[in-house]
Amino acid sequence: SSDSHERSTYTALGTFTGSIGYNGITVIVIPIVSYFTWTFTGAKGQGQAGWTSFGFIVALLGLITAWTVAFGTKESTSALRAKAQKNGNPFEAFKALFQNDQLLWVALSYLLYAIANVITTGVMYYLFVFVLDEPAAFSITGIIPLIAGFIMAPLYPILNRWIPRRYLFTGGMVSMIIGYTMLALIFFYVPAQFIQMTAILSLTDSIEYGQLKNGKRNEAVTLSVRPMLDKIGGAMSNGAVGAVALAAGMTGHATAADMTASNIATFKTFAFYVPLVLIILSLVVFWFKVKIDEKMHAQIVEELEAKLASGEIVDDEAQAVIKN
Repeated sequence: SSDSHERSTYTALGTFTGSIGYNGITVIVIPIVSYFTWTFTGAKGQGQAGWTSFGFIVALLGLITAWTVAFGTKESTSALRAKAQKNGNPFEAFKALFQNDQLLWVALSYLLYAIANVITTGVMYYLFVFVLDEPAAFSITGIIPLIAGFIMAPLYPILNRWIPRRYLFTGGMVSMIIGYTMLALIFFYVPAQFIQMTAILSLTDSIEYGQLKNGKRNEAVTLSVRPMLDKIGGAMSNGAVGAVALAAGMTGHATAADMTASNIATFKTFAFYVPLVLIILSLVVFWFKVKIDEKMHAQIVEELEAKLASGEIVDDEAQAVIKN
């Protein structure tokens, strides 16, 4: 689709079902690991047998759902998509990124958010084990976003008909800022759907922006940017999570009783306050650098279709014929 509102419906559906997966994992991880540990060893708690079983289950689900997408998705064609560039190598993703300024700024804003989000969610287990001394309550960090996903994802395209996504994104980021300052999980998790869907839609709409600006429709590589940013953000934040655990003394046989005021302060600084700065920077970049919105995108599509119809914009094969 080349229509922003139609895209928001598809994105909401994908985000809705996706939230069941990545938030559901947080809910079921401890029960599943504990169950299989007890089944295979007779011991209580989380042992190697339980974690191995959990890994096998997640890997199997990952394959099934990936194959469902790969073999079940049907693509539509249009005058715009007919000019799409052929798939290239991974370097094409970076090339497309730097040739499209709107794609670049959206990507930077999303990357800052992704790093902050994954750092904080990654240390939630440490929060419940070493700070709150309530490891059994850790599943709440999966229940809250799971419920939020059921409600917020379908709500997004409905609200987006009256509220520009720029304001939905801003509302979500402000909620996260409140969540960090008050250490309130509900404010932190609930707006994630709005933030992520806005970023996805902004990246997707930059396809037509880049096509109009550069005469090339880098569809495949542009759509690969967000997953690439998730992987980059995840890699960086996973390293940060390990560093936080070491700096705060939350390793080895340490327990909540071993934590000092200094340990807790170190943990909160790197787990909450540093990500808070990244969230604020993400919002600043989005507001001052990301110009493309629903109205601008509609104008771009209209102008692009007119130029394609008149032959003012042609694809690489047509250009080669003209030169020869």
